[in-house]
This record gives sequence, structure tokens and C-alpha cells, in this order.
Amino acid sequence: MDLDVFVTAHRAEWDRLEQLLGRGRRLTGAEADELVALYQRTATHLSLIQSVAPDPMLTGRLTQLVARARATVTGVRRAGWRDVARFFTAGFPAAVYRSRRWWIPTALVSVAVGVLIGWWIAAHPEVQAAIGAPEELREMTKPGGEYETYYSSHPATSFAAQVWTNNARAAAMCLVLGAFLGIPVLWILFTNMVNLGAGLGLMAAAGRLDTFLGLILPHGLLELTAVFVAAGTGLRLGWTVIDPGPRSRREALAEQGRAALGMAVGLAVVLFVSGVIEGFVTPSGLPTWARITIGVVAEAAFLAYVYVLGGRAARAGEVGDVEAADRTAVQPTAA
Repeated sequence: MDLDVFVTAHRAEWDRLEQLLGRGRRLTGAEADELVALYQRTATHLSLIQSVAPDPMLTGRLTQLVARARATVTGVRRAGWRDVARFFTAGFPAAVYRSRRWWIPTALVSVAVGVLIGWWIAAHPEVQAAIGAPEELREMTKPGGEYETYYSSHPATSFAAQVWTNNARAAAMCLVLGAFLGIPVLWILFTNMVNLGAGLGLMAAAGRLDTFLGLILPHGLLELTAVFVAAGTGLRLGWTVIDPGPRSRREALAEQGRAALGMAVGLAVVLFVSGVIEGFVTPSGLPTWARITIGVVAEAAFLAYVYVLGGRAARAGEVGDVEAADRTAVQPTAA
């Protein structure tokens, strides 16, 4: 394509579009129709130039024109309660449902690694000795020791807030760092499973595995599920960098990135619930069976939310992205 000939042939259309945009809302019906047609043609021109003969100055001008025209054509819409309701009843659960092929294997492998580390520590006294002196380990695992008092060492409200903040930060890191081919996500998962496995192994070696499970399961089921969802989404984002599929890498990353951003908001709410359970239920005087039942009910409710509401929304075409009218205009891609 001869760029000079192309510019000469279409400059008048771009100038006319700029003229119409400069008039704001003072357009007749015919002029509004003309603006829409010029917007569509200019978007196609921009895509063609970017694909065949990219020119920084020309691309910058046309990008600005297309963005202004899109804002004029679609208008500015303010987010409201309808958007919040749509997000929590369709967008978020659909995004979690659609990414289940990533976070379910992530969860299974991670739990297997944690259990394996726990068995290794419990079955090998030399590994326990490498973790700490025998006196220190006894102080940690004895009745009323550090593992038990950890959950009641601070006021419930401040402890729940601290737990929520830490877990939300870990989930956000998984989502954000997934863009780096998912490698940081694997490290975050591994360190979490090492910590879980260490507690599991040390308490099992002390003959107090039932106590450990009674402390970790009430909040841990929902908390770990949220972390696994975040990690699976981060790994999916990392894979998109490697294999964007039939879309351009930029378009695929934009869609996955927006879904990951929404996932962070939704998971923050899920982790808030697990933080409340950890702050108020785990250290409570309720029987172990009652505390575990609360954890199981919370986990079952979240899975039902994902598979019922999320599955229905996903089958209806929901992908967890923002509404089409709020997305950046997607330029046609040259074959």
C-alpha cells in the first residue's frame, strides 16, 4: 500500500470527521449519521495503517479521532447500582466459572503439594529439627501453644481486618503478576503451601492433627479457594501472553486483564467473608464440628454461587468483561 496515496484519498474524510466532532452536540440528524459512518471508516483506516504501513504521526492522529468519535457516538455512561448488581449476579460468578479449568487443577495440585510437604515433615524428625529446636516446636504445638493462640491473640475485629488485608493483597498479586508468564504466581502458591504443610506436619507429629484441622478448616476452605481462583486466573493471564489465540495479543490481554481486575474486586468480598470467619468463628468457643460446619457451608455456598449463577450467566454469553459499550473500540484486524 502506498501510504501517500492512501492519505490523499482519505484525508478529506478525516478532516470532515474532526469538523463534526468539533461541533459537539449541535448536529442535525443527517450530520449525526454522517459522523457514525465516518467513525466506522476511520476505525478501519486506522487498523489498515497499523497493519500494513504504520506511521507514528498518522496513527496518533487517527487514534485520537477514533477515540473522540467513539465517545461521541456511545456517550458517557455513569456506573450505578445496576452495574454493581450485574457484576455480582453475572459478571463475577461467570468469570470464576469460565476460569474453572485453570483454578480447579491449581487447587488440586497445590493441596497435594501441601499435604506432601506435611507428610514429609511429620515423618522425618530430622526435617523437624531443621525447622526449629525441639523446645521451640513443643511451645508451638502444645495445647495453648502458638498455633492455637494465633487466632485469638488479637481482638476479633482487628484480626479479621488484618487477615482480610493480607489475603486480598496475596490474591491481587496473583492476578497482577500473572502477566509475567505466571511464574511469580507459582512462587506465591508454593510459599503458601509450604507454610500450610509446615503447620500440618508439625501438628501431626505432635499428635494434634485434629486440632490443626479444627482451626484451619472453618476459614481455610473459602480462603484457599479464593487464593486458588486468583492464582488460576493469574496463570490464565500468563498463558494469554504466550498464546493469545485467534485474537491479537493486545486484544486478548485487554479482555483477560479487565476480567482479572473485576475478579480482584469480587475476590476481595469473598476474602472478607473468610476473614470474618477467621476472626470470629475460628477462635470462638463453638465445638469443633460446629466451626467446621460453618466453613463447609460457606464453601458450599460459594461453589453453588459460581456453578449456578455463574454457569447460567456464562452459558448466556457473559465473560466477566465490562459491557460492550464501555470497552475500548476494537479495530478490525487485517487478514
